[in-house]
Amino acid sequence: MTLRDHFHLPLRGLCAWESFHSGWANEIMRQLNQTLPAGYVARPNVKLGVDVEADVGALEQFGHEPIEEAGGVATAVWAPARPTLSVAVDFRHLDVFEVQLHREGGLEMVAAIELVSPRNKDRQAARRHFVAKCAAYLQAGVAVVVVDVVTARGKNLYAALLEQLALDQRSNGHGDLYAVTCRAVPPDRPGCLETWVEALAVGSPLPTLPLWLEADLAVPLELQRSYEATFTALRIPV
Repeated sequence: MTLRDHFHLPLRGLCAWESFHSGWANEIMRQLNQTLPAGYVARPNVKLGVDVEADVGALEQFGHEPIEEAGGVATAVWAPARPTLSVAVDFRHLDVFEVQLHREGGLEMVAAIELVSPRNKDRQAARRHFVAKCAAYLQAGVAVVVVDVVTARGKNLYAALLEQLALDQRSNGHGDLYAVTCRAVPPDRPGCLETWVEALAVGSPLPTLPLWLEADLAVPLELQRSYEATFTALRIPV
C-alpha cells in the first residue's frame, strides 16, 4: 500500500481524516510499545480542537469587596493590578495528533511524533504555535518527528521550524509532503541540530525514520507498517 490522499474524495468519503489521524497515532503507539527497549513507553496525545468558554463576569472582576460572613468581615482577596495586555486569542482550533515517548515510570519525555493536521497549517498563528512547540521540545532535548501528509494545505512546517531556529530554509530541500526526524545534540546541552528528512508523495510508500530515545540510541519508526495497519483496523477499503 502507498500513501493516499485523505483530504479529498473518494477516500475522504470513506473515512474522515480526523478518524484516520487518531487511528494512526494509536497504531504507531501500539507498534512502538511492542518493540521499544526496556525502560521506555509510548503514549498517544490526541486533541481535535477544544471549545473553552470562560466566565466573562469572572474575567471582568478585577477586585473584591469585603464580604459579610456569619457575624464578621471576611478577609478581602488580594486584587492585582490590571493586566498590561489583554487581547482575544483563539485556542479552539489547535489540533494535536501526537505520540509521546517517555522513560517508563516517570514523566520525562524523550521524543514526540507529530502528525500534522490541516488546522496546524491553515493560519499563521496556528503555524507559529506548532513550530514553537517543536522548537521547545528540541531545546529541551526531546527528539521530534514531523509527518505531514496534508494535501489540502500548502505550507511547509519543517521549513518554518528552520526559519524559527534562524537556519536556512532552503536546506529542507523538499515540498509540502514530507516526514522528518529532528534532534538537538547533545540532548543535555543542545548545540547542533540534526535532521533526517524524506519527501512524501501520494502513490509512493512511506519511509522508515530514526526515532531517537537517547544521544546514542535510536529505534526504527516504520511509518509504512503503521499506516497499512491503520487501514486494516479502521476497515477502510483499499
